Amino acid sequence: MSEYSFVKAGKLSIKGEKDKTKKHKKKRKRETEKDSEDERIQQDTTAHGDWWSVAEFDEITGQIAIEIHPHTYVTAMDNGLFTSGTPHNDGEGPNPEEELTAVRLSETKIALKSGYNKYLAVEKNDVVAGRSDAIGPREMWEPIFENGKLALLAHNGCFLSCSEEGDMVATSKAAGENEILKIRTNASKAKKKKDDEAEMDKGNLNIAEINYVKKFQSFQDRRLRVSEKDKTELKQAREGGSLHETLLDSMD
Repeated sequence: MSEYSFVKAGKLSIKGEKDKTKKHKKKRKRETEKDSEDERIQQDTTAHGDWWSVAEFDEITGQIAIEIHPHTYVTAMDNGLFTSGTPHNDGEGPNPEEELTAVRLSETKIALKSGYNKYLAVEKNDVVAGRSDAIGPREMWEPIFENGKLALLAHNGCFLSCSEEGDMVATSKAAGENEILKIRTNASKAKKKKDDEAEMDKGNLNIAEINYVKKFQSFQDRRLRVSEKDKTELKQAREGGSLHETLLDSMD
């Protein structure tokens, strides 16, 4: 009998086949994890009245609500201050007084306008109030994303949080559990072409500057105050993504 008779027959092993099988398994695992994450996001969105939680800066625009605690939103009061609202039931979205308008100012900063048509800023006592008619450095907020969490940095170097009394404040320079929040929006998730520059930043700098000043400057003596900065400096600022901040500096 041939010595090969004792060799047990098995599946023919082809070089590279095991690697291909492993790749397929990893791909299926990734697809399963993605489906699971998509389902989690959909459930979370439904639980908040179809207001979904933003995951990146580009998603923060237009109508938003700040969820300071689970199902609890930052609420505007008629005295210009902000408080922690009443918790909502599952399936409910924010109330009108809990809705804000996010205005994108640069690649990293936004302004927030309340339903009373006033911009949010941190006052001298570190309390957040909406009493400003125009946007300046005090009205700028920077959303900080890290490890899937979000905090809002104010101009004073502190993060937005809720005090024990329920007032909105910015007192902590570190983002701890009390400073972690969610920004929600009910805008369509349809993919839009990403603009590297805001529309007002395109084209002629003189026109862009006037458009910006008209939009955000408080008019005094009915005169439009245009920047005295050299156009070369403004061009460099636009190329560096800081045109808005440079214009604001010139308006102080």
